[in-house]
Amino acid sequence: MLIFGALSCGHAQPTHGKTTDNAKFDNELNRLLSFTVPVMSVEELKNKLGEVTVLDAREREEYEVSHIPGATYIGYKKIDETVLDSIEKDSPIVLYCSVGYRSEKIGEKLKKKGFTNVYNLYGSIFAWGNKGYPLLNGDGETTHKIHTYNKKWSQWVDNPEIEKVW
Repeated sequence: MLIFGALSCGHAQPTHGKTTDNAKFDNELNRLLSFTVPVMSVEELKNKLGEVTVLDAREREEYEVSHIPGATYIGYKKIDETVLDSIEKDSPIVLYCSVGYRSEKIGEKLKKKGFTNVYNLYGSIFAWGNKGYPLLNGDGETTHKIHTYNKKWSQWVDNPEIEKVW
């Protein structure tokens, strides 16, 4: 009876096992994402920087404001496919954008191209910044800014040390 009740409510627990420090943000991510690409937490990525290829799936303007150290710009609307030329098909790749929606879509495309070890960063650069992890601007200098796309999306950046730009 309890199992039936839980299933009939339509509130299935996420099977990816990842969370941020903000339950409302997690709810939004679970609504937005399809989880067609496995997710990696920001903590996991921080521990693997230098061991994985990190690709930024936002627009150039967003990347120039800030990006994760070591990330390569691949874009979203117009993908820079030359970035993929030097990546082995089985190499670990972690994609991110603002919250994970655009990076999931690029991850799906990479999987169709035969890349087998592709991850979407859960909560993406917003979750990264909320943890206070380092960010670099387009000149490679440390920054505390994140391009939050617009005012509505900026609500998910709750680290008071982050300056929101849109």
